Amino acid sequence: MSYEKALAAIDAAHAQDPNKITVAGKEVPYELHYAEKCTSYLDKRSPDASEALRLAIRAQHFRRWEVPRNTYPMTRVGYHTWRTYLKKRQADLVMSILDECYGPSATKSHDEHMAFLNRVGSLMKKEGLKEGDEEAGVLEDVACLVFLDDQFDKYAKLWDEGEKGEGGLDEEKVLGILRKTWAKMTEKGHELALQIPMEGRPKELIQKALAG
Repeated sequence: MSYEKALAAIDAAHAQDPNKITVAGKEVPYELHYAEKCTSYLDKRSPDASEALRLAIRAQHFRRWEVPRNTYPMTRVGYHTWRTYLKKRQADLVMSILDECYGPSATKSHDEHMAFLNRVGSLMKKEGLKEGDEEAGVLEDVACLVFLDDQFDKYAKLWDEGEKGEGGLDEEKVLGILRKTWAKMTEKGHELALQIPMEGRPKELIQKALAG
């Protein structure tokens, strides 16, 4: 029951997100929607995922709305500093929740318990990704898939309407972001990405990006 308790605690925090999105005619907190979308893609990408990976993916944006992007300089350095801080903050908050939810166990030693907490935290911070950690790679796939499925369509429409994103995003910059996203993903991630239904401008941009 510890896993279910932890999942409920994570989702309870997501449900506090003041930012809302309409899904199937119902208004829901955005971060809860995002978390559920992440789990949905994890089930497609790695249905036999470990408990640690499932929790890390469910908590990817844990309480992110509390540290808005504009609290850091609107520069490339500011963006990366913000992201680095978020990853550590999110991991620390979730590890604290898991420590309480899992608690002392008759089947796990203190060292095993701490190893589990640290593994979740490490995955949330994407540690080991560049070194080829398989689970970190799955997490990156999921993050990219959710971006392409749930967020890219909105941004593509904004860019197409001539609105500027951070740093003034023109088409070439958008294509660059797409190519970098694609490069982060595994072959399994690519297979799932190509199954995402896209029409209009988003589809055109994806095709241009992949054509090189």
